[in-house]
Order: sequence, then structure tokens, then C-alpha cells
Amino acid sequence: MASGDGEHARHARPVRGEPACSGPGRTLDRAMIKALLSSILIVSAAVQAADPKKTFTNPTDAGPDFAAQGEYLGSGIAAQVIAMGDGTFHIVGFAGSLPGGGDSEKKKEADGKWDGDKVVFSSEGVTGQIQGNELTATDTEGTKFVLNKTERKSPTLGAKPPEGATVLFDGTNAEAWAGGKMDADGNLQAGTLSKREFGDCQLHVEFRTPFMPGARGQARGNSGVYLQNRHEVQVLDSFGLSGENNECGGIYSKHRPKVNMCFPPLSWQTYDIDYTAARYDAAGKKTTNAKLTVRHNGVLVHEGAEVDSATTAAGLKDGPGTGPIQLQNHGNPVVFRNIWIVEKK
Repeated sequence: MASGDGEHARHARPVRGEPACSGPGRTLDRAMIKALLSSILIVSAAVQAADPKKTFTNPTDAGPDFAAQGEYLGSGIAAQVIAMGDGTFHIVGFAGSLPGGGDSEKKKEADGKWDGDKVVFSSEGVTGQIQGNELTATDTEGTKFVLNKTERKSPTLGAKPPEGATVLFDGTNAEAWAGGKMDADGNLQAGTLSKREFGDCQLHVEFRTPFMPGARGQARGNSGVYLQNRHEVQVLDSFGLSGENNECGGIYSKHRPKVNMCFPPLSWQTYDIDYTAARYDAAGKKTTNAKLTVRHNGVLVHEGAEVDSATTAAGLKDGPGTGPIQLQNHGNPVVFRNIWIVEKK
């Protein structure tokens, strides 16, 4: 559960006692009550099954699962805690630091769940708990580790457009976007194309995925940033995953990122993309593939990665000429802000 009602649902107890009735109607009353309780349980089960599929766009409404989820850092040890819906979690432990922060090696994984006011977990003799902003774990040799919750921010978050840049979105209006719409907080909603087209460029864009603890895979905070509406850098809540070419930071269906730099959902994240368009000769034959260098939350995840064809679901096929920036609508409320572009001459 990802709502305040989850704690009550987890600790609900069966009703005890019998109805206060007597006489010939007693058997009928019992049958009616049994049927009524059965109906309530069926409805309750359906509601509980639907709750983990809820989508949250505001941290204050996201509940205790969201509060426990996140990144934890200790001395020579780190962890990512991923909410999986219905009060359950997956914990990934690292030796060294968090991904992208230096030497980092995935060591252990475990599943956890709420037990009263704490999340408990165990794996291969290692036991631990999360309570408040502290994660503690004890290994098979009895060594205790203490990790504190941390919140990383991209070093390019809020980056100002340099001289000569074209500002595509600064929160004041969506006029640079075809059919562009803003949410109540002044963010640009997914599902739009820039009115202008671009060739070689440097693009800065900030994005935020929703919190969808019960969703999995491509159904969890899915969108994408398309250069020339041809080549997609995937947007997805892939926090804590392995980092594939269809996950956040991947050049969709082409290249996986060097490291999975995805922050937890509802965190603002950045892409800084250097894009060199494909080249064509006078006859329209391609002579050079498009190339992308991508920094995700300030960390280099692709360097000069060649893309030999338009990525899956691209709006335009390969070909000469420029194209717009697309912010893909994949059915999830992903939002964007602080978008600017520098054209390379």
C-alpha cells in the first residue's frame, strides 16, 4: 500500500463475537451477515489490489512507502530501497558508494516489508531494518552497518541557458511546443513536439517521473526525449534496476547506459545531451550515423554513441534534414522543466 490506509490494512484483525440475535431468525441472520462480510471482503480485496497501481505526483500524498524508499549511504556501503507496492520493498546493497559516485559494486539484494513502524529485510544471513531515515544491517559475522538516507541532486539541475541558447521552456508558457500543456505547478506535460526543428545541438532538459509503486517495467513512469523526433533517450522510473537500453538513460533499443543514474521517482533529474545528426550525400545516402553523448544527472552514460537508425516508436524515419524535439506521452504523468538548446554551427 502506498497510502495512509495501508498500515490499517496490514494490521486489520478479524471481527470477533457473534451477532446479538435469537429465535428462528438467528440462522437467517448469520447467513445474511456471512454473505455481507464475504461481499465486503471481496470489495476490500479489489481495492487493496488496485491501491498499489496508484500514481502519485506529489510527495506529500505518496504515503509511508514513498518515505521509506530512496538512497542510503554509510561508511564504505550504500543501498537503494525501491518501493514495490502493497508495503513491500526491494533493497539493493553496494560496496563503496552509490552508482555514479565512484567505486560501486553491487553486493547483495533483499526483499523487505513493513513490520509495525519499520521495514524489515533479510538475505543470505544478513538481516536489517529501515526506521525513519536510518537503515541498519547485520552481516553473518555480526558486524553492524548504519546507513543514513541521502538525497542526491544533479549538478546541472537548474542550469542557466548560456549565451546564444534558445529557451524552449522556462515555466512561463508552452508557446514553443505544439499543443503544449502545463500542469498546475508550471511544468510542461509529456506529449508534445517543439515547433522549431533542429540539427546538431546541445540539449538540456529536466524531468520528473511519478511514483507508481505497483507498476512494473515500461508501465512505470515512461516517457522519452527524442532528438529530431528520431533518436530517443529513454525516460523511465528504473531506479535500482540494472540499466538496460530500454531503461532510464538508455538510447532506446540501441545502447544501455554505462551506469544506471536514475534517481528515485518524484526526484528532478537532468539530461545534458550533445547530438550530432546523421550525414547524407547529395544522392540522399547516409554517410555517417547520428551520435549522442549523454550525461544523466551529471554523469557520463554515453560518449559518442552511434545510432544506426531511428529508434523504436520514433516519429520520423532516418533521412536528411532537421527535426523537432519530442517529449513522448506514454500514458504516465511525466513532466519537464528548464528546457534549452544550443544549436551547433
